[in-house]
Amino acid sequence: MLADFSQYRPNVGIVLMRADGLVWLGRRAGSPEPHNWQFPQGGVDRGEDLEAAARRELREETGATAIALLGRTHDWIAYDFPPHHQRSKAARGWLGQKQMWFAYRFLGQDADFDLEGHHEIEFDAWRWAPLEEVVDTVVSFKRETYRKVVEAFRKFAA
Repeated sequence: MLADFSQYRPNVGIVLMRADGLVWLGRRAGSPEPHNWQFPQGGVDRGEDLEAAARRELREETGATAIALLGRTHDWIAYDFPPHHQRSKAARGWLGQKQMWFAYRFLGQDADFDLEGHHEIEFDAWRWAPLEEVVDTVVSFKRETYRKVVEAFRKFAA
């Protein structure tokens, strides 16, 4: 039986990986430490192709465009918003987000990153990190999703 994700906001997540297997993490602007580092992610516009959405979100949030597709998850990975989550998405009636994840190889230079290139600033800092470290850097309600993403894309970091 397929899960009913009709009340989950369609979203894409992006794992940007260097040739040495390190992954890009951004520090969410305005979020409390220490669990405020995460991968780029964002909503899918109505009718938008999922990979096109991933490339758009990556460009908007990081400025990166020199990338090559490594792979993607085959199924949605969903998480619930916590009860105290009062941000706009929860206020619009979404229970959480369902995400399709994409792994890309970064082909550019660190100077390509521009966190202020889009009118909505998502991240105020960034760093390269080992893939195995990311689960411990994200907010608790996204950790199970990140465990699944790490498992799905571990082969690309080797």
